Amino acid sequence: MDGTLIDSEKLWDIGLKELAVQLGGELSQQARDSVVGSNMDNTMRVVFTSLGVEPDQAAMDKAAQWLTERTAELFRIDLPWRPGARAVLESLHEHGVPMALVTSTERALTEVALDSIGRHFFTATICGDEVDGRNKPDPAPYLLAADLIGVSAARCVAVEDSPMGMRSAVTAGCTVLVVPAEVPIAPGDGWTVRDSLVGVDAFTLGALGLAESG
Repeated sequence: MDGTLIDSEKLWDIGLKELAVQLGGELSQQARDSVVGSNMDNTMRVVFTSLGVEPDQAAMDKAAQWLTERTAELFRIDLPWRPGARAVLESLHEHGVPMALVTSTERALTEVALDSIGRHFFTATICGDEVDGRNKPDPAPYLLAADLIGVSAARCVAVEDSPMGMRSAVTAGCTVLVVPAEVPIAPGDGWTVRDSLVGVDAFTLGALGLAESG
């Protein structure tokens, strides 16, 4: 979702920078890049450790709650689409292709985003706090999503923007299309890279899946 369908990583940046100031420091670009596509628990550990703050669980929980609430505020103000993303969803929906949203973002914040994205597009949604700690890059989120829509992961095309998400989908056995947002990703064995989703539709993704399975 973040960085794939919506250009929300820039909104996360605002909250993360403000949180770092509250904790008495400034988040490095390396630390920021390392949590793109990550779940909240890992993000808090990276933020606290990189700032030299004791990773006390109670303090991290409080910081995570603040970041969730701040990001929700920003989501309600402005949630811009990534280029071509809405057209892809509309094409898949029009042709009756079941879709699952697989995100590391927690359910409460995902629900805010779905108000703008359109929850009617998705047969299932899997959030970062719903996989028993087996978050991306673990394959569990994509395997669960495939199960919920009633197909094998090998028959799914996953669209990702981050290294963590890409590894999760590849390991699950999906055909993977990567459209990098914040962190550059080179083409590799098991995934295809495009600059954007502009021009991508149900037929494009179907052909990609057939090419990979063939």
